[in-house]
Amino acid sequence: MAPITLFSAPKPFTDPHIGTIQHNAIKSWTLLPDADVILLGDEDGLAKVAQELGVKHLPDVDRNASGTPLISSMFQLAREHSDNGLLCIINTDMILMPDFFEAAQQALRLKKKFVLLSQRWDLDVTESLKFSKGWEAGLRSSVHELGELHRPSGSDFFLFPNTCYIDLPPFAIGRGGWDNWMIYKAHQEKWPVIDCTSSVMIVHQNHDYHHLRGGISHHNHPETDENTLLAGGSAAVRYTILDATTRLVNGRLITPAFSWGRFWRGVELILRNVFSFLPENKLEIVVRPKGWLKRFKKIFGNQ
Repeated sequence: MAPITLFSAPKPFTDPHIGTIQHNAIKSWTLLPDADVILLGDEDGLAKVAQELGVKHLPDVDRNASGTPLISSMFQLAREHSDNGLLCIINTDMILMPDFFEAAQQALRLKKKFVLLSQRWDLDVTESLKFSKGWEAGLRSSVHELGELHRPSGSDFFLFPNTCYIDLPPFAIGRGGWDNWMIYKAHQEKWPVIDCTSSVMIVHQNHDYHHLRGGISHHNHPETDENTLLAGGSAAVRYTILDATTRLVNGRLITPAFSWGRFWRGVELILRNVFSFLPENKLEIVVRPKGWLKRFKKIFGNQ
């Protein structure tokens, strides 16, 4: 089995709810077999939690002018402080269970270079999890009863061999764009983009965005615009889980099933290539004209 290093840059633990869900997430990571955890940054309460949970803490991560940790620095620090063959950057509100480790090992047996991702299950969690015997079964039951599978636009972790993603732009963590670029980069390098949604249950603990200025979503944050520029423009930040090249199902890689989302995404990519000579603002009008996709879905339905 190949060990995994999970790394993340948590938010401050000062808000009770954020502190609770982050503690839940990190604790679940420590229970995975053969996994190391690295927490990056010097946010309030982070050193104490790292010590309590017995995980590595690296406070000196590079930041942008706004004080937001940089993805490039996070990757560099994770590589410098880990000899493991698999690396995984993950948001600190995500609960993992043993099926995550199993999917990672299966992917590694099938491919030498790849990126593994999945859709998440959104669940309201307001209390500390007990992590007593059988906690996974209880959580799965709650997710099936009360949770909701997030649309394919959200990517909350990327697992990959340590030979991938050697150089990254200085993206700001916790803002939009960089996660889409991760999928775009894999396509550029012709690495398999493996969707393991059918094989794992990744649980996202819901929260608001009051930790951001004005309480706005990260999608509308000015640093998201900067991430888009660093990615090379909007074309590189349009990639989502719909752009997975293969699916991990029962330990095998299979071709993704047809869906209208994937179909129209394919049409968009073809149009981008055909009209690549157009300026970015005009190209967007051609490949994503307002209303045509919505009208088509209304007539023919959406899968």
